[in-house]
Amino acid sequence: MEFELTKQQKEIQKAVREFVKGEFKKEIIDDLLEKHAYPEKIWKKAADLGFIGIHFPEKYAGMGMGCMENIIVAEELTRGDSSIGACLLLADFASEIVLHFGSEAQKEKWLPKVAKGECLSCGAFTEPDHGSDITSLNTTAVKDGDSWVINGNKIFITNGGPLAGFYCTLCQTDPTASPGYRGISLILVEADNPGVSTQDVGKKMGIVLSYTAEVVFKDVRVPAENLIGKENRGFYQLLEFFDESRILIAAQALGTAQGAYDRALTYIKQREQFGQKIAQFQASQHKLADMATKIEAARLLTYKAAWNFDQGHIDPKLTSMAKMYAARTAVEVADEAIQLLGGYGYMAEYDVERFYRDAKITEIYEGTKEVQKNTIAGSILGKIK
Repeated sequence: MEFELTKQQKEIQKAVREFVKGEFKKEIIDDLLEKHAYPEKIWKKAADLGFIGIHFPEKYAGMGMGCMENIIVAEELTRGDSSIGACLLLADFASEIVLHFGSEAQKEKWLPKVAKGECLSCGAFTEPDHGSDITSLNTTAVKDGDSWVINGNKIFITNGGPLAGFYCTLCQTDPTASPGYRGISLILVEADNPGVSTQDVGKKMGIVLSYTAEVVFKDVRVPAENLIGKENRGFYQLLEFFDESRILIAAQALGTAQGAYDRALTYIKQREQFGQKIAQFQASQHKLADMATKIEAARLLTYKAAWNFDQGHIDPKLTSMAKMYAARTAVEVADEAIQLLGGYGYMAEYDVERFYRDAKITEIYEGTKEVQKNTIAGSILGKIK
């Protein structure tokens, strides 16, 4: 059993840290936050360096790496800044669906564009009336000759909007299927297709730089070959995708926790109260000890889940554990970071209040913490007769 990163993985980690140090300037971040603007220039630079789609094969403009290398990049990006980091690590969101289940034509057309920073990829799964329940859909895709005609609404779609290239869209293709999820398919819909419209969901608590949109499909016609994978197997394909994407969100949470911890540690080693450094108070030391322990435990779970995935072992229990625990760690560590900074931690000038707001989303998207607990418990208990 080996707990050490490989030489290549350490080099990737170092390269991302150098990128973060050079590009994540406070004045740039503050300007983006004030404008609520997507960090487009930084995204393009990250793509040029191969950080976007690092886990794509080289023939699709990737670097041929695995899930482990992808989450190392994600962790370091959000450690550098929770808001910009989230945008970059999710720039290729849902592209894995095309990578694992798409046709060769779909892969050749779209994956290089995502890896090169020419467009963002999107997963259009969640609906206004159903939330976490992806077994029930109002969005339909009806076969009409050699086309699909799609109608429906999706909500909280990451990357939806002006930079989107395509939507991996979850649709009901067999309304007679029982249960209904056996009649669900995934269909690739180009963002500029007639009938596709988007609207920003509005102000958010956190990840304010990221595009989050409502996407409406009104009589959208796409070729039959835009079907991703097998017809009526979309629900199962999506579950497999979640087993990978939840590890990525765990890495996002892990990096956010580490970033908040780093800032709190720096602050209390410099700040004096009652004639001594805050770091000299036992109460502060105990907080640091708890924070560091939670981060280390979250890292071990997340890294194990990524390593396991790269070995070809799909383990929903482990990926859900990693996502659930890392997300909870991010929220708790960021909360304690604010506490250590006191009143300054509550101020926008100091990063930790934003890290706290950005942390919470990791307990919600890619399946809420309650959904993760259901997955874990179901795996443990199996079918109860």
